[in-house]
Amino acid sequence: MAAGKSRQRILALVMAGGKGERLYPLTKYRSKPSVPFGGRYRVIDFVMSNLINSGIDSIYVLTQYKAQSLISHIQRAWSFVMGARDAFATIVPAQMQVGDVWYRGTADAIYQNLNLIEQFDPEAVAVFGADHVYKMNIGQMVDFHFEHGAAATVSCLPIPATEVRPFGVVEVDEKFRIRRFVEKPEPATAPRMPGRPDLALVSMGNYVFNTNVLVDVLLHDAGEGGAHDFGKNIFPDLVSRSEVYAYDFTTNRIPVHGGHEVEQPYWRDIGTIASYYQANMDLRQPDSELNLFNWAWPIMSANYNTPPSKFMFDGDPGKGEAIDSLVMGGCLLAGGRVRDSVLSRNVSVERRADVFGSILMDNVVIGPGARVHRAILDKNVHIAPNASVGLDAAADKARGYYVDEASGITVVSKAPDTPESRARYL
Repeated sequence: MAAGKSRQRILALVMAGGKGERLYPLTKYRSKPSVPFGGRYRVIDFVMSNLINSGIDSIYVLTQYKAQSLISHIQRAWSFVMGARDAFATIVPAQMQVGDVWYRGTADAIYQNLNLIEQFDPEAVAVFGADHVYKMNIGQMVDFHFEHGAAATVSCLPIPATEVRPFGVVEVDEKFRIRRFVEKPEPATAPRMPGRPDLALVSMGNYVFNTNVLVDVLLHDAGEGGAHDFGKNIFPDLVSRSEVYAYDFTTNRIPVHGGHEVEQPYWRDIGTIASYYQANMDLRQPDSELNLFNWAWPIMSANYNTPPSKFMFDGDPGKGEAIDSLVMGGCLLAGGRVRDSVLSRNVSVERRADVFGSILMDNVVIGPGARVHRAILDKNVHIAPNASVGLDAAADKARGYYVDEASGITVVSKAPDTPESRARYL
């Protein structure tokens, strides 16, 4: 394994069916794992990159809700994961393999695809989510799993005990064996970390199972009632009769080019418009915790034949410029000004337009004199000349835009990608 000692036969199942309802309207036409991030990526690219960089290249991607955007992206971005023996990144849509039902929970999604596990015959199965932005050396977690002789291992993150209400919390002994798994407890009663009464270990939804253990618990769960969920059903029972360990995510280390240095892991929940916006804005910082410039651990994605970005002077005061911003290929700043923003492919900012603190996705056009402040513009959106977005919440709502109540961020939904939409302002 490229980033760990293990050479075991590992199969990865990536759970990529999340609805992402709290990210609406960015998830109006796509699932959460296919939401664009950081100008260049989709959310799913982070778990896929972590697996490949860790030497785990036998990957099934399980999809369900609004999957077409995700399927198209996986086919374009990850088709290179082939050639070597057993190397693949294969999309597995929900197929109702066991009856007239869609996936009923995270455990049921794996149960309905047990045939894939049995055919591959791995020593262990890595079940990882595609709903978060994170950098993780998964090889180190696999090594931890086998070194401890675990039946299953849960990746866990220490957080303040006062913030545990939305999570599954584990109680561990001094060797980090899980003794109790509590789903969404009240902070006052949540288990604490050994020696750290201010912290609790919460499950990140990423697991490594011995194959026979996983098959046994899924067969048992399928015959029971309940939510068929790993956190609610599988682990509370499994920890009482098997050796299940917590892997402390903060101990993970990412190699840096040259092999003499390491960097800290990174994990960010982007489940709301506010957290998604802030995670994108953080990338502009010179000391961003998410290092996208580590060539030893690249975050990979689809490549497009875009021309270089172009910054043009278009008459006084039409100076095209971008300050403290991320600008992707194919962008044309034709006399417009961009500050503190993230621009995806083929964005056009025209003369005297002003963009501040915003996320502009592929093919967005900001017309002459328009102003866009603290907004997220989804793909193919055109803003008319001299119009404004993000400066007046009431006016934005009247135009049919979504205004996030928690953050005040205005979100303009994805527009159709048609010749007509590209030829006019919406």
